[in-house]
Amino acid sequence: MTLPSTTRLLPRTYQPLFAHVEFRRLLPALVASDVGDGMSVVAVAWLAVLIAPAGQSGMVVGAAVAAYALPGAVGALVFGRWLRRLPAQRLLAADGWLRASLLGCVPLAWAVGALHPVLYVVLLAGSSVLHAWGSAGKYSLLAQILPPDQRLAANALVSASTSASVVIGPALAGFLATAISPAWIMGIDALSFAVLAVQAGRLGGAAKAVATAGPIDTGRSAAGLHLLRRQPELLGVLALTWFFNFVYGPVEVALPLHVTDDLHAGAGLLGLYWTLFGVGAVVGGLAAGVLRKLSLWPVTLGIVAGWGLMLMPFGLGVPVAVSLVCFTVGGVIYGPFTALSFTLFQDRTPSAWLTTVLAARGAALLTAAPVGTALGGPLVAAMGPQQVLAASGGATLALAVLAAVVRLRGMQQADSRPG
Repeated sequence: MTLPSTTRLLPRTYQPLFAHVEFRRLLPALVASDVGDGMSVVAVAWLAVLIAPAGQSGMVVGAAVAAYALPGAVGALVFGRWLRRLPAQRLLAADGWLRASLLGCVPLAWAVGALHPVLYVVLLAGSSVLHAWGSAGKYSLLAQILPPDQRLAANALVSASTSASVVIGPALAGFLATAISPAWIMGIDALSFAVLAVQAGRLGGAAKAVATAGPIDTGRSAAGLHLLRRQPELLGVLALTWFFNFVYGPVEVALPLHVTDDLHAGAGLLGLYWTLFGVGAVVGGLAAGVLRKLSLWPVTLGIVAGWGLMLMPFGLGVPVAVSLVCFTVGGVIYGPFTALSFTLFQDRTPSAWLTTVLAARGAALLTAAPVGTALGGPLVAAMGPQQVLAASGGATLALAVLAAVVRLRGMQQADSRPG
């Protein structure tokens, strides 16, 4: 089947994207790395359990999961002086090669019997140091190789790939785990990032044109966060996203305990909740591509409010079937959020500063969900998991209302300024 006939099977919104050679080359590599990361959602924690000393599995699992994500915030701040001068293409490749190299050491250390928990956590932490910059490079690259009217569709397709990896990756890891060690699954994740790094390095055309256009003028500001402070709209998007992720954090603690303590069910039901959420998020993410004609701010606020509404029924003790439907619809509602958020940043940020600003955004957001998750433990102990789920929904609704009020006041003040 030729490429033109294949793209005709896609919704019309997405067909123009595949006229760009760079996008056609990049997308399969992004999908591969997303699936690899989805597999590591299972493999990172599982391998930590296997190598943990007796009685210390909880501590090792917590350290491993945190190490796989949080150092990206540190890297975004510490290395900004050097990395913000690099073109997006090189940032994406550098993150890919670093993750491929250090994650690739995990199966090697396992094979020779040298995978001590400390070494494991160090390798995971090192692999994630540049991940905020890699993510920033990815979305900056999309903005560079595609015209503005196609960015939302591209962001939607890429974020849908990330959502799909939540469904496909863990399931694939579970299937492979019947035959191989989770250490080798980590090796597959490493290979997926090597593929991404190679493909990023092969990009030409618009990507290289931007890369060779000249150095970025960094004399105007010390960092992306400083620029954000001078852009109230972008700062508002960042604040909304941070608090959205923060109030979502307790859900990751409360939902498993709701399944076991309130519903007296097993891991199968918990997996079903997240699988249906992931499927819904894929559908919603793809639907984001058709929202270009709508005002992005109202749609974004509607997503926040809609997710909150879908959590509220948990507190009413509804039947499992109803809560499963709510979680699925919640995934559909949430699906477009990432694409819309990145599109707002791409449209409002000067091109020379886009990678730096997106890296600052990533660094800030890396702290949101973990802080909310840490708060979830004490909240569940005090209120119970069912009530925490409902409280998270109520807090999310309140956030949407507050953000809408602030947004309206800001618009009114802008309209009242002379000239």
